[in-house]
Amino acid sequence: MTADTLTLGGRAEAPTRTTSGLRQVVTPVAIVAALVALYAWVSTLELDSIEQRSLNREVIVAKAIEHIQMTVAATVLVVVIAIPLGIVASRSKNRFITPIILTGGNLGQAVPAIGLLVLATFIMGVGFQTALLGLVAYAILPVLRNTMVGVQQIDPTLIEAARGMGMTKGQVLRRVELKLAVPTILAGLRTALVLTVGMATLGAFVAAGGFGELIINGLKLNRMPVTIVGGVLTACLAFFIDWLGALAESLLKPKGI
Repeated sequence: MTADTLTLGGRAEAPTRTTSGLRQVVTPVAIVAALVALYAWVSTLELDSIEQRSLNREVIVAKAIEHIQMTVAATVLVVVIAIPLGIVASRSKNRFITPIILTGGNLGQAVPAIGLLVLATFIMGVGFQTALLGLVAYAILPVLRNTMVGVQQIDPTLIEAARGMGMTKGQVLRRVELKLAVPTILAGLRTALVLTVGMATLGAFVAAGGFGELIINGLKLNRMPVTIVGGVLTACLAFFIDWLGALAESLLKPKGI
């Protein structure tokens, strides 16, 4: 009976591992193929002077750097803010504070992002900081909620066993609770990253740069190649970030989970 169970368990696990490994290979290949196809398509076009000013190496690299800077800075702030708040909200003794924390996290996605950016310009003006505020507000909820869920779903007997070994509350949090909650937290962070890449295109409305400038300029000037290039580059960056997130999940996942 035991041998059969192990065999069946092995068969059940194999497709999952195979599928996961296949995705890790297919995604970057698909991204490269899309970028090559985009380059080949643009190379066949006769670009006018306006399109040439937008679709050259220097401009595209600059916009890519701006977009990545917004994404990385917003993600770092989300981690610094959302994980501690998620830990606080996960504690039963803080049940009166939890609804307030969750309401604050929900507001970021309840308020339209473009509306939030417009309101922020009246306080902070335009620029990188204004875009950062909107991105953090929009992306904080997945990490906040997943941190709560990840900590709350840990078996209480594991916590009791750790306390029985002489660990302090802080040690239990660092060595047991957060370590076991890593897969759930990383899943929320992965979602937040992809959301941030997409929402960073709105940074162009507050003069923060990024691929959004290509999209908006293409639409305003009726230059579809510029719009398409901006959209495809944004999508490829989002898929690449999602691929990196999946890779991080598999590498940072604690052994035995």
